[in-house]
Amino acid sequence: MAREKWSQDVTEHSDALDLEEDVFTLDDPKKIAASLKRSAERSKRRKGTPYQSAMSMLTFYINRAGDNLPAERRKVLEAAKDELRAAFGRD
Repeated sequence: MAREKWSQDVTEHSDALDLEEDVFTLDDPKKIAASLKRSAERSKRRKGTPYQSAMSMLTFYINRAGDNLPAERRKVLEAAKDELRAAFGRD
């Protein structure tokens, strides 16, 4: 695997979560949050709580995309963090 592709591999083959396909390309922050919540709650391999696992995966994706993430996409993903907090009752 190429060195610059390791984060994509983690996102696609995480030990913590089995993500729904293309979850991070969705345009609706609520749908992204709902998908991550479902994945985290179904996972039997996660080490933390479902909330921790879902938020960690979202944050990981945002951080690894770095400067390559367009501003509009970053805005949607940051809004998904707020939706994830709300979905888990952590306003």
